[in-house]
Amino acid sequence: MDSEHILLKRIENKATITISNPGKLNALTHDIMREFSQVLKEVSKDSRIRVVILTGQGDRAFVTGADISKIEKMTTVQILHELPEMQDIVRQLECLPQPTIARVNGIALGGGTELTLACDLRIASENAVFGLPEVKLGIIPGYGGTQRLPRIIGIAKAKELLFTGDQVSADEALRMGLVNQVVPYDQLDAAVDSFSEKLLALPPLSLRFLKEAVNFGMQMDLESAIRMESRLFANCFGSEDRVEGVRAFLEKRKAEFKGY
Repeated sequence: MDSEHILLKRIENKATITISNPGKLNALTHDIMREFSQVLKEVSKDSRIRVVILTGQGDRAFVTGADISKIEKMTTVQILHELPEMQDIVRQLECLPQPTIARVNGIALGGGTELTLACDLRIASENAVFGLPEVKLGIIPGYGGTQRLPRIIGIAKAKELLFTGDQVSADEALRMGLVNQVVPYDQLDAAVDSFSEKLLALPPLSLRFLKEAVNFGMQMDLESAIRMESRLFANCFGSEDRVEGVRAFLEKRKAEFKGY
């Protein structure tokens, strides 16, 4: 389904979710996030969808964060009431069973950067900009940025970006490991499509379990994480895709994975 500000486009096994609030450079509001949550629920239940791409409308911005004009009018009580729901929606994105790619087409600040951090992979255009500037407004990130950023780029560099609120270019984001790939804007769709096709050629069940192993394992002690890995390995080993993958390897042909 399409909503007012969240567009969902399916092409075969791939879904693209576009955040559309172009009059405010795709800034987020409570209502937009709730619309986003409904689309995420739809995508998560659709077994035909094997890769999810998240992007922003237009060529200037991915998402520029929360709509400050809305926040300025809110009380502390209202914020404390809404924030857990917003955090849960970002977590909902992070926990989608399908691999997710952030197609970062432009400015990604505040909540925009936080949404990219909740995706599995990030491919950015050369004109993309990242940053968590909340400290300059007298607040801190509230969609999980203080926790996901250091897990992705390391604690020292994360503290630098969080403490200063500095923005970083796409090339600098690539050097620090914040993004996986940077390309000219006119090559962004081709780069995202190429990576998507690479993922679509792989067994969906294995990708799902790999995502689960990494995401949840990062929150565990090593011994518990390895035990979880063993359980997921066994689940893969009992699948038809494992049988097909091994058979195709031995027969020197391309495997045809079904996702079970």
